[in-house]
Amino acid sequence: MELRQLQYFLAVAKERNFSRAAQTLKMSQPPLSIQIQHLEQELGVSLFTRSNRQVELTSAGELFAAEVEKILGDLDLAVDKTQRIHRGETGVLSIGFVGSATYSLLPALLREYRSRYANVEVHLHEMSTPDQLHALHQERIDVGFLRPPVKEPDVEVRWTDEGQCVLAVPNGHPLLEHPIGNGPLALADLTPYPFVMLSRKTWAGLYDEVNAIIHPFIAQEALEFQTVIGLVAAGLGVAVVPQAAAKQHTQDVQYCEVEGLPVVSMGIAWRSKERSPLVRQFLAIAAQHLS
Repeated sequence: MELRQLQYFLAVAKERNFSRAAQTLKMSQPPLSIQIQHLEQELGVSLFTRSNRQVELTSAGELFAAEVEKILGDLDLAVDKTQRIHRGETGVLSIGFVGSATYSLLPALLREYRSRYANVEVHLHEMSTPDQLHALHQERIDVGFLRPPVKEPDVEVRWTDEGQCVLAVPNGHPLLEHPIGNGPLALADLTPYPFVMLSRKTWAGLYDEVNAIIHPFIAQEALEFQTVIGLVAAGLGVAVVPQAAAKQHTQDVQYCEVEGLPVVSMGIAWRSKERSPLVRQFLAIAAQHLS
């Protein structure tokens, strides 16, 4: 039994006439009649009662027509879904991200992606850079928003510079009395004061760089920048944070430029051998935002 035979059968069932059905199908009548006969022989039942002017469905033909119509409808739906998945228009996209990605790149990118691909189900997972790399290897996430360094041969990363870090300082701190006319603070100005540091587990690159250039006394560590800045607001110390994070606790914390603080980057990572249309479409939108 062939798909075209079922399509021919439905055309005859609808027109109740072989000639009109043949015209609808853009074929001649004799081959159409032969195909219907082959279908009836394979089924072992008569699907039509025939006369000179028209044909009528038998009881078996009525039942078969209803079932075939459902089958072909389901087939059309399956074809449409398959093509939509191929175009990256439906499915599930899992995204990992460090918390600081929500301060800048991630929100705008997600808004645009969801506006273009509303039928894609997006799953978000907040996790550290090492956890994201592990999740990429295990295929638990498809894309990651992470921080350097990344030295994985089977993971590709597109980096974007976010600019120089700033110093988060609680209101009333002595560093805020630095004379404006003397220019930005220097690294040496920071050494007398305790620091709140983002944990090395969260961002090893920044942790190591701050330790190398300042040698700070670390009063407290935290896993997320939001917590770091909250602890600064509570007066536990000062902290080096990305400029994009300087929107947190603006009533309790001030942000100062300091010469020599690290320049930080955000990366979008994916598996090198990734072929998913969903990932391809997401990365295409990301490339527009990063250009």
